[in-house]
Amino acid sequence: MEEETVVLIVGAGPAGLATAACLTQFSIPYVIVEREDCSASLWRNRAYDRLKLHLAKEFCELPHMSYPKDAPTYIPKDQFVKYLDNYIDCFNIQPRYHTAIESCMYDEGRKCWAAMACDKVTSMVVKYKARFLVVASGENSAENIPMIPGLNYFPGEVIHSSRYKSGSIYSRKNVLVVGCGNSGMEIAYDLAAHGANISIVVRSPVHVVTKKLIRLGMTLVQYLPVNVVDCLLVRMSNFVFGDLSRHGIVRPKIGPLLLKSNTGRSAVIDVGTVGLIKRGMIKVVGGISKVKGNIVEFEGRDERAFDAIIFATGYRSTTNNWLKNGENMLNDDGMPKKRFPNHWKGANGLYCAGLAKRGLAGIAMDAKNIANDILSTIDATSR
Repeated sequence: MEEETVVLIVGAGPAGLATAACLTQFSIPYVIVEREDCSASLWRNRAYDRLKLHLAKEFCELPHMSYPKDAPTYIPKDQFVKYLDNYIDCFNIQPRYHTAIESCMYDEGRKCWAAMACDKVTSMVVKYKARFLVVASGENSAENIPMIPGLNYFPGEVIHSSRYKSGSIYSRKNVLVVGCGNSGMEIAYDLAAHGANISIVVRSPVHVVTKKLIRLGMTLVQYLPVNVVDCLLVRMSNFVFGDLSRHGIVRPKIGPLLLKSNTGRSAVIDVGTVGLIKRGMIKVVGGISKVKGNIVEFEGRDERAFDAIIFATGYRSTTNNWLKNGENMLNDDGMPKKRFPNHWKGANGLYCAGLAKRGLAGIAMDAKNIANDILSTIDATSR
């Protein structure tokens, strides 16, 4: 049995939901499938308890629906999940859960995308035929843990940040956090707040800012050149935090907003971690050379014993595992070949949403662009 639809959306995270809502505005039929048992599984099941959106709410809205007026400026995880649930209800989005796309390719003869999926509950094979395909399965599909000599023999706990919930179970333990992005820095703070002895690996230069500064910068950049805004942000950050290089944290040579635009790397929004680093409650260490039992050897031959290692080392896309001819749009890592803002469209009705590393604001832009382009294509061929 094969089900036919106009648009097939793969993934029911924020990107898939936003695309579905925008298509609904144009009354364009679609099917949205999701391999997990819920929408936005990353937010519901793989986010730590204290997580809040790092950007102010005005930069984190999905298309056609604002947050409630009484919502806080920085939305907590649970309130964001509630917002998504309300979003699903508002636009009558009905994801097909437990449905994993196993293969999808463009059929030149029929001029459509042919997908084969598996219902993970019944093990039944489901086939879809769609004129347009939207890859919305996200850049955060699979955990990314680097290969480190000896790690497999570490006797303590080794987890990815997606499985971290709270520091309460790590009190008085020696814990190593690998990764100094927003997740790594916030997890380190949470662990220290619960009485753990923390070290954090900082290998690369990183910008550290406050929430108010990044909100100011994202507002100003709408009116001023990005280099001017970046210069202001760096000066003000240096005033707030001082010289962090003596604590092992070095700023990149490129400003925070331009770095985000060029590479997708976000500035770290400090939640109090820097203060703990300055007071010696969190120790900054270099890259890991190898693991010997419960001893971790760092670059420079410094060695320390740990009870647990938490990898806040990001995720990787798994799109290329099932998308068989998306090479015109995606590279070998499953990420867009073209740079923002031209990344979202491939050939033969292929699109991607949420892969530009521009957060929820980028997702909203992708969803609107995709729906508008599909509508234009349909109108052009129906004349």
